[in-house]
Amino acid sequence: MGYGLIGENLSYSFSKLIHEKLGDYPYELFGFNSDQFAAYMAGGHFDGLNITVPYKKAVMPFCDEISEIAKEIGAVNTVYQKDGKRFGTNTDYDGFVYMAQRCGISFKGKKVLILGAGGTSLTVQKCVRDGGAREISVAYRNHNFEADHDAEIIVNTTPVGTFPNNGEKIIDLAQFPTCEGVLDVVYNPLRTDLLLRAKEKNIPHSDGLPMLVAQATAAATLFTGKDYGHRNEEIIEWLLSSIQNIVLIGMPGSGKSTVGKYLAEKMGRTFIDLDEAIVQAASLSIPDIFSKYGEPVFRDMETAAAKEYGKQKGLVIATGGGVVLKKENMDALMQNGVLFFLNREISKLATDGRPLSTGIEALQKMDQERRPLYETYGDYVIDVSEDVAETGNKIEKIIRERK
Repeated sequence: MGYGLIGENLSYSFSKLIHEKLGDYPYELFGFNSDQFAAYMAGGHFDGLNITVPYKKAVMPFCDEISEIAKEIGAVNTVYQKDGKRFGTNTDYDGFVYMAQRCGISFKGKKVLILGAGGTSLTVQKCVRDGGAREISVAYRNHNFEADHDAEIIVNTTPVGTFPNNGEKIIDLAQFPTCEGVLDVVYNPLRTDLLLRAKEKNIPHSDGLPMLVAQATAAATLFTGKDYGHRNEEIIEWLLSSIQNIVLIGMPGSGKSTVGKYLAEKMGRTFIDLDEAIVQAASLSIPDIFSKYGEPVFRDMETAAAKEYGKQKGLVIATGGGVVLKKENMDALMQNGVLFFLNREISKLATDGRPLSTGIEALQKMDQERRPLYETYGDYVIDVSEDVAETGNKIEKIIRERK
């Protein structure tokens, strides 16, 4: 007997973390093929289960009773025991409603474009109908989007852009000029290409982490009879503080590596210096890379490093000063990162071993070019202190307390 999640590929699931953070029961992950799934469900030795792809429909015959909402959706994601019977319901509905409300997106009177037609899409369609949408367009495979450019809310229910296929996309948000809200059920990475474009346009948006947490607390309430809904924000912020990368940007010599090492040690995280990663990959120092191959080759290597480490989680990443010059780099770093612009007086910038930091005039010119980019991409601006601990502690405090 016990609790757990059944699916096919659960290697990146956060469900065990969420349920065990609630603290009242152990929770396991069961990665089953179809035969294993059927055998386990026939055995019946569990107290409560969450069900994910591809078994949300297949589990229905194993339930004694199914809630009306799950019947209407045509999918069950939660099975629990009560009075000797198995009850099936769909708490993804609760999760999606919470996700939309949390970022201030309403469907009332809106045209909603839903990307994908699988089980999650069925849940979203039900939520959107109940929310009073004026029109719903569901994008099946090979969908023609020409009739949907007037969509006001866009919801992605497909796995497109999910790790490790970060950066993949279905649509170009620029082709939807009336869009005023974007929701993406993907939570790894936290910002898909679709959400990055929404952020650029200052359109209200959300990744799928709030949905994941809210559906889990709704399921936990059914499992135990205790109300866990009031803990949604606590769990979301706890997860974010653990999985988001801390990314340091700023001028060469501003202290990113020094502060980054301090933070990583204090917070128990892995430290990555993108410049050092490039040096190791090339087996050459950065001045030698510039001298032998030129800046364009270095920038390509920098992009490769940004993509490799930007898709990982829980790191402290110190970047090179010019990383902001390519939007591709910043997309990679923003997908899982909180970005801190380390702001330091030009006269105090270190210059040793930095090919482009040749003197005060070069630094002033560089600062003029790059400062607007640092300020655009930085989620927070941190004035660098001569005391490394003071600077690092400012960043740690923000990570611990940010909402």
